Amino acid sequence: MSANPIPPLHLYSVPSDTETPPVAPPKRERPRTAWTADQLMAANFPEPKWAVPGILAEGVSLLAGPPKVGKSWLSLGLALAVAAGGQAFDSVPVQGGPVLYLALEDTPRRLQTRMGKLLGGQSAPAGLTLVTECPPFPQGGTEAIAQWLDRNPDARMVVIDVFAKMRGQAPQGVSAYDADYVSVGYAKRLADHYGIAVVLVHHVRKAGSDDFLTEVSGTNGIAGAADATLVLKRARGQADGILHVTGRDVDEAEYALSFQAASGAWHLLDGPVSDHTVGDTRAAILRYVRAHPGAKPKDMASELSHVDIDTIRRTCSRMAEAGQLTKDGSGRYYPDTETRTQGAPELSDCPGTPPDQHEHPGQSELKLSGLSAADKAEGTAG
Repeated sequence: MSANPIPPLHLYSVPSDTETPPVAPPKRERPRTAWTADQLMAANFPEPKWAVPGILAEGVSLLAGPPKVGKSWLSLGLALAVAAGGQAFDSVPVQGGPVLYLALEDTPRRLQTRMGKLLGGQSAPAGLTLVTECPPFPQGGTEAIAQWLDRNPDARMVVIDVFAKMRGQAPQGVSAYDADYVSVGYAKRLADHYGIAVVLVHHVRKAGSDDFLTEVSGTNGIAGAADATLVLKRARGQADGILHVTGRDVDEAEYALSFQAASGAWHLLDGPVSDHTVGDTRAAILRYVRAHPGAKPKDMASELSHVDIDTIRRTCSRMAEAGQLTKDGSGRYYPDTETRTQGAPELSDCPGTPPDQHEHPGQSELKLSGLSAADKAEGTAG
């Protein structure tokens, strides 16, 4: 047995800097919860803070997807981008700040390997705290996260991968819906009190559905308690995945993503999702018709020299039947702008630099101990 065993990597057992005098966390006022109607209409509320503009706002966001689709790669990549103040999905600028990442199904070695691929030789951000063990919400997890947030008042995001490890036992005598609602409520209270984004990585059902919200595993209480739901699904064509997004502060949208196996990174693809989820010929026809509404197959043939005119006619006809194009009585084709070929919203419309931001992102210290005397003893005994 080693004389100097490595202590367990609990959220509450990371050693603190004994040379730095403790600093009392800033006192947070309890949010107001009642107004008269005229007071509410006269009040000025700040815009929601965005961890990833247009996609992840403050509040609780479910990130769900089937096993092995790449949810952990996506969430770790977002955590690195936000902690460093870089670009999420390699294209969306984010304002930096401390991030807590609970990788509850990983080992430190696996996390190191993944981060090495994602960073690609760049320095790891000090603002990202990674933890592989934490008690469930009802058994002290809420307090553990809260104390980290108290010591990092500029925190931007908390990622919990996976949510099932933190929800704890369901209360006795309650319905499955109420149990699911309560379990998300722990994260909701943290997100609302500290004004941060809390991402719960979750699973989807085996059976698919046309409505991505119904694919989230569990009852409707999980999605109902969350502020936003993001479902990552496999795609066909040029895209490796489609990120479906909806929420209270987030516009409903779909984003085509490409997974780079060499780096482990997800990239946001330009243009409407339909451009990336169909075959090459259909994608080329969509782009041409969008640029030249009212085009006929013979017009497209001049641009699609690698495709014969009969194939273009048949493809256009099938696309019209599928609702990807609209055809008039004279044989002219138009983009179906109101449904499948509608472009993704402009992410730049969302506030990218809220007034709460500090000039220098990142966290300066990793003080995570101090839940209770018992927890301190457990943290130092390992």
